[in-house]
This record gives sequence, structure tokens and C-alpha cells, in this order.
Amino acid sequence: MGQKRNRTRGFLHRVAPVGVVVLAAAVIGTAATPSGTYARAEPAAAPVLRVPAQQGPPQTGHLAAAKYLKEHPDAAPQGANDFGCKPTAEHPRPVILAHGTDSSAYSDWAGLSPLLAKAGICVFALNYGGKPGKDTFGTEDVWASSAQIGVFVDQVLAATGATQVDLVGFSQGASVTRYWINKLGGAPKVGQWIGMASPSYGGIMYGLVPIADAVPGIYKLVEFGSSLAAVQQAAGSPFITDLNAGGDTVPGVKYTTIGSRVDEMIQPNTNIALRGPGATNIVLQDLCEADLTGHFHLVYDPFAQQLAVNLLDPGHAVTPACVPVPFGTGISDVVLAAHS
Repeated sequence: MGQKRNRTRGFLHRVAPVGVVVLAAAVIGTAATPSGTYARAEPAAAPVLRVPAQQGPPQTGHLAAAKYLKEHPDAAPQGANDFGCKPTAEHPRPVILAHGTDSSAYSDWAGLSPLLAKAGICVFALNYGGKPGKDTFGTEDVWASSAQIGVFVDQVLAATGATQVDLVGFSQGASVTRYWINKLGGAPKVGQWIGMASPSYGGIMYGLVPIADAVPGIYKLVEFGSSLAAVQQAAGSPFITDLNAGGDTVPGVKYTTIGSRVDEMIQPNTNIALRGPGATNIVLQDLCEADLTGHFHLVYDPFAQQLAVNLLDPGHAVTPACVPVPFGTGISDVVLAAHS
């Protein structure tokens, strides 16, 4: 695919030969790590923050988004990054969307962004945590990526004249946005935070974590096969420990997680939930038992999308249609996208 390979979980292709254990740990980095491993350090080079500017069409899944992105590497989700947009009294807070690991604004938000824009909300989406000299995002030092969220928030506030934003993060995007709110002084600038498939406390990965714990050097292998960011997000890692130290919420911000009981990557699924004051935790199957959407497809699941829209546009909330979704939906899209 050359330099402009797709940004949708492209690391799945790179880690395939490493094996199932490393692949599973690499996807969102939920394996436990030895105490003190991958502690906070100054990155060798500052990660790249990029704001895509070319409006792309709406998409219904990661594979279609990846195919479009391959030919349009500066694609932004439809409706996003109009810096002339001015918030209204009905929607006073712009919404900022943060993608997941080794992904991009368009890859993860080509479905939700158009819905928010249609609702009259000013929407913005950044590509954060890029590797210098590459076109991959969400792969570099997560502390630095968290700081980049703040840089972008300030840009959006300055352009729109708003005093606060709402933040929506998918997977790693949920962690770095919450870190900026909780630990970097972002709370006064945020009305609400929504974490979709948020790896809030990591998981045991269907029993793979104990295996990884027992193999010396496995975490360095994970980093080699995937990215620094994947390893730094591991349960028990310095970043996750720091993120949740002293409580996983702070006063003044409304927190909501939207997760799945059958999340393929976060096990036990209760580790998606936040535990602090001000947090609401929505489990998809509690509202629609037949919808077995898991981790990868959550941002493209119409039911989950409508839940997010309702939170951001409560004055026009509608009950989403509950339709059956097979377990594993979206996994093949991710794999094919990585090899397209």
C-alpha cells in the first residue's frame, strides 16, 4: 500500500506473524505490564497532531472508510472541522471526536460525525499521536497524545467562541481525552465526556494476560509488533494507573461510557465502566439484547451511534431501533481494511 496505507487498525497487518497472544494484546494494549515498565518518559520525537480538512462522505463501516481514506489521506468525517461553525444556544458546546489506536478521525468517525452535524452541532475531529515521518496516528506516547487533545480543544474554543466542549473518544481516544480532563486541567473546559468501548481498566483478554505475564520480554515484542501507545495503555501500566489514581472522574464533568457485554478486547466487560461520582455506564445489550456489537464495530453500530447523539442532543432524543447484530460484526472489516 506504500506510505498511504489505511489508518484503520493497520497494525493488525503488521503484527499478524507475531501470534494470537501478541495480536490480542496489541489491539488496545489491555495486557498487564510489570510495575514500572513503560513509565512516562519524554518521547524521542514529538508526535504529530494533524487536522484533516477534506470532507469525505459518510460511511457505514471501517472497511469502506479505509478504502476511501487510501485515496484521500486528508479526509475528514463529513460535517467535521468547519472552523467557521458557530455554536447556537441550543448546542452551545462544540463536540470533539478522538479516534482509537492506529486509526484516524475519518476511519472511526465517518458514521457519527455526519449525524451530529445534521443535528446542528459544531463537530471537530483531530488526528493525534502521529508517528513523525509516517501517516499513522494514535501510535505514539499516550501522555503526549493527551496533551495534544488540550492543544486542539483550545484551537476549537478560540475559533468558535465557545467556553466548553464535549469530548467523545473511541478506545484509546477515550483514555487520552479523559487523561487531559482529569490530570491536565481540562475539566473546566468540558461539559461532558463520552467513552465508546473505553478500555478504562483494561482486561484479562480471555485469559491471555496471564500468558503474557509469564513470558519475559513479551511486552517489548508487543510494542515492536504494534506501537508504543498500545503497550502504554495496558492494565496496570503506569499510564492506566496514573489515569485512574485518586478516582476516575473529577467534579464538574458529566461522564458516560457506552460499552458492550461482548466486547472482543476488554474482558471482563465491567472494566469498561467508570466507578467515580458523575459517571453513567451504558451497556448496549441492556437496552438491545439482540445487538451483539462488540469493540470494533461500536462506532458504526446505529444503535450505539444514536445513544451518543441522544447524549449530545438531548432535546431531540429518539429511541434507537433495536435490530439483531451478529457477534463478531466488524472484525472482518478491520482485518480486510488492514490488508486493502
